[in-house]
Amino acid sequence: MNTTPQADPKDRPARLTVGVVGAGRVGPALAASLQLAGHRPVAVSGVSDASRRRAAALLPDVPLMTPAEVLQHAELVLLTVPDDALPGLVTGLAETGAVRPGQLLVHTSGRYGARVLDPALRAGALPLALHPAMTFTGTPVDVQRLAGCSFGVTAPEELRLAAEALVIEMGGEPEWIAEDRRPLYHAALALGSNHLITLVAQSMELLRTAGVTAPDRMLGPLLGASLDNALRSGDAALTGPVARGDAGTVAAHIVELREHAPQAVAGYLAMARATADRALDHGLLKPELAEDLLGVLAENAPGTSPTGAPDADAPAGPDRTPDARTDPERAPGPEDVPAPDGSTGPDGPTDAARGPAKDGPHRRKRTPDADADAGSEGAPAPEGTPDPDGPDGPTGPERPAGPTGPTGTDDGGAR
Repeated sequence: MNTTPQADPKDRPARLTVGVVGAGRVGPALAASLQLAGHRPVAVSGVSDASRRRAAALLPDVPLMTPAEVLQHAELVLLTVPDDALPGLVTGLAETGAVRPGQLLVHTSGRYGARVLDPALRAGALPLALHPAMTFTGTPVDVQRLAGCSFGVTAPEELRLAAEALVIEMGGEPEWIAEDRRPLYHAALALGSNHLITLVAQSMELLRTAGVTAPDRMLGPLLGASLDNALRSGDAALTGPVARGDAGTVAAHIVELREHAPQAVAGYLAMARATADRALDHGLLKPELAEDLLGVLAENAPGTSPTGAPDADAPAGPDRTPDARTDPERAPGPEDVPAPDGSTGPDGPTDAARGPAKDGPHRRKRTPDADADAGSEGAPAPEGTPDPDGPDGPTGPERPAGPTGPTGTDDGGAR
């Protein structure tokens, strides 16, 4: 047993003063974690009531300041704002002279590498991109979750060791990500984490509709085992009707979803097709069974009716052009002139005679919600619940409510 007295973290050399610009769910947690390693949080910026509560809970007695004042007081600054706000914030801070030579500037965006900090680099700052691959709640439990959490690290080569050291001090595991691979890295995390939340939420809603009183209790062991198996075995862990080629079961699923949750049909079809492709590629799905299965999925693709016939109400797409029967505003063309054999169109039979139209992207585009959290689809999660965007990526910092310059960064909520 080691009986050597452990030094107080505050007595360790090279301890830094820490500031946070953007008191969303991520910044205060990282600052609190750095505080446990002996660094000293000295300033935090936050405007909304939620951000002030987070700062008070995780960084008690640390004063609230403007972003420019945070940079004035701190040697290490955490820029924890949404991806879209980050470039403007960095430019504003650099142009107003808030950035000091030798100052460590750390952003936590998953999308960007270190180059987004180039304006600050030209002002003499030391740029680091440290993205925690973790979902945050904005509560003290986040600090505990950072233990063993992987961080996507990008920095100039001469700062690589410093960046990795900071991650290790927060209890994390540094994972080097090349500058040009950051968007792909972030997309992978969003696919695995953010979309998982949507799938689980839809599954719980359907179970409630089916009469299950505790869908979370039913799904917990199943999803835990599936996740564990997938991480251990990859595609070899695939099970279920798609991997088995049970076309009849999949068809029955689609019928029920159309009746009880039509909004879930498109997602089910997309995931079933992706699952079938991977099962085929890895030899899990027999080709002779795949034919019927893929036929069921094609018959129910967007733009077709449940029976596989073209859907007259589907919007036009690249593979489905309107005709006079469904689009009264279209002027008659050569295809409307009867051919000698009685069919219409220069290519022979009418649509009805040819069969189902090819499937294509027929879904109407949704108008973006100007009030939606940056990086998320729909409303932000309630205070104290896991961040569905997570890093930013799954986890992400907060969304500013105003300008992204050094005096306008706000914290409208977690991403």
